[in-house]
Amino acid sequence: MLETSFVNDQPLKVLKKYFGYSSFRKNQHELISTILEGNDTVCIMPTGGGKSICYQVPAMIFKGITIVISPLISLMKDQVDTLNNSGIPAVYLNSTVSQRDQERISAGLKQGAYKLVYVAPERLESSSFIHFLQQLPIDFIAVDEAHCISQWGHDFRPSYAKIGQLIQQFSPRPVVAALTATATKQVAEDIEVGLKLNTPSSFISGYERENLALSVVKTGNKRKYLLDFIQRYSGESGIIYTATRKDVEQLHNYLEKNGISSATYHGGMSESARAENQENFIFDNEKIIIATNAFGMGIDKSNVRYVLHYQLPKSMEAYYQEAGRAGRDGENSDCVLLYTSKDVQTQKFLIEQSASNIDRKSHEYSKLQAMVDYCHTTKCLQKFIVNYFGDLANHECEKCSNCKSDLEEIDVTLEAQKIFSCIARMKERFGVTLVAQVLKGSNNKRIKELGLKQLTTYGLMKEKTEKEIAEIIQLFIAEGYLGLTTGQYPTVRLTERAVAVLKSGEKVFQKVKPVKKEEPIHSELFEELRLLRKQLADNENLPPYIIFSDATLKEMCKYYPKTKANMLQIKGVGEMKFDKYGEEFLKAIVSFTEENQISDAGQQANEKPEKIDEEPSYLTTVKMFSDGKEINEIVLQRGLKQTTVEQHLVQGAMDAIDLDWERAIPTSYRELIVKKHEEIGDGKLKSLKEALPEEISYFHIKLALCLKDK
Repeated sequence: MLETSFVNDQPLKVLKKYFGYSSFRKNQHELISTILEGNDTVCIMPTGGGKSICYQVPAMIFKGITIVISPLISLMKDQVDTLNNSGIPAVYLNSTVSQRDQERISAGLKQGAYKLVYVAPERLESSSFIHFLQQLPIDFIAVDEAHCISQWGHDFRPSYAKIGQLIQQFSPRPVVAALTATATKQVAEDIEVGLKLNTPSSFISGYERENLALSVVKTGNKRKYLLDFIQRYSGESGIIYTATRKDVEQLHNYLEKNGISSATYHGGMSESARAENQENFIFDNEKIIIATNAFGMGIDKSNVRYVLHYQLPKSMEAYYQEAGRAGRDGENSDCVLLYTSKDVQTQKFLIEQSASNIDRKSHEYSKLQAMVDYCHTTKCLQKFIVNYFGDLANHECEKCSNCKSDLEEIDVTLEAQKIFSCIARMKERFGVTLVAQVLKGSNNKRIKELGLKQLTTYGLMKEKTEKEIAEIIQLFIAEGYLGLTTGQYPTVRLTERAVAVLKSGEKVFQKVKPVKKEEPIHSELFEELRLLRKQLADNENLPPYIIFSDATLKEMCKYYPKTKANMLQIKGVGEMKFDKYGEEFLKAIVSFTEENQISDAGQQANEKPEKIDEEPSYLTTVKMFSDGKEINEIVLQRGLKQTTVEQHLVQGAMDAIDLDWERAIPTSYRELIVKKHEEIGDGKLKSLKEALPEEISYFHIKLALCLKDK
């Protein structure tokens, strides 16, 4: 345990020095202080809320070593790369590490060369590994994705259930922190008991993600909607989730036919193919990845601007964790769920195939119904999610598709009375489809056999289609007027709220929610800084967001820092990061401000708005090039530097835009660059430039490498 004064002073210093932030987010400082005082903790913090900071900062303050138990190899590598890049000595031990490297790392751990070591839970089942760890000065154990310990969690892993017993084998016992993004009350209790935590302090940051705009879209043409949506987000990173491997491949082919490049990820692909595609997405070589739920748990990519679910996920836990991969940098991002009733049947089929235990099936069907309710509610979507996880939302988000609806509520009491009366007369023994058919006045064989044509409610809503009636019924289920039994074929029942409508004449209202189409806004300076970041990342073979997040780049665009002191005030720019990259970004910003005659750069944000184009600046350049303009002509007409125009064309190549690239780079140059790149193999542009003829520029090199797989 550390002295209180030391605890209070050190976290903020560590945060600023290594991570570049001057203040903590909600609950972070209190949680870190509790850990440093030697108390076990349970942290429930939404994806993107800063969970990793909560164990990385204490790790730098504790004298000994911190063990981070993490479920996926890709997550370990991503976080370790980020930490090392920030000057924090971290390492991981897993099946990808060679025996020789394991020996080197083990020796380094004994000598105190590392502050954090990431391991998979399965590795702790090795008695020899536990014996090795017992020889180290371990002060702290962080269990990430702690919901995996609960059999009622959405990612249950048996190896997690053994962690609690293993922790007891350490003497002295380290401080333990359990962290997760999504946990119902039952799962939270399972975490505390399963890990054998000592009277832990609980920190629940709430489930609200203020930067996410949630939308549910009901469309009969999902592919057209998807195409329009992606084109609106041209140049931005996004994840598209589908329910099956087949859907992944079909959507990939569809986008390809429409000139949109994307990567794929699902369990049917080879491990090497999955790893390659994931890396291309992380490194911004591919802007879009289409995947099943096999993808994402190990992704720490901060600049994902949208997550689109092409089909209904199986549970609210799965949905919110996947949707939460958007906007981890705090920037505004979109989470869209495309819904049709057919998706429900797909998920029911998957439940029947995967769950053998009756209780498990019932539990899965209950979770699926919560997702269906989410898709039909007319109330705030963020509030719905927060309430689902047992938390209280104090206000509506004002960003989701329901909150942004500009239509007033309409009185649907009459429709409600017709539906509730019909369900009562059908003795609450049938499902949504059959109720809708009776109200429509269907003549199908089953209705005749069951004698349902004799009901007074038969044909009572014949002016509507069966689908429209079923949609209204689902709305009443979502709003709590109706309930459903669990199982593959649930029946509809009345709740007390519905009885009150029938007996007491209580009013029922419904909102109609249109889909509002928004156009993207891009800053020209942001595009230039993003290209610079990509170049630096390629030189170091790192994902671009590890250099600086999108949020950090946008703050640079807001304040135009001109000096080191100015730059260190930007969130996300610590001393270590500035020493590595700061001067490059300062040069780019100063050049931009001079070129655009921005005289008050470096002053307060509200004194100088961002320079905004109607479309991304690089697309204007690409269009001019496509129309036959040469690079020197574009330079003159747009008043830009040649390097800026060249960077714009490189961005166009990265986005796989089909142009006459022979005008920018001869085929002979491209072939020579690719050949030398494969020969050298170190991934650094400088090495490649030195090995090529002088007339081949950095622009030629970057363009050739972007085009080599196109």
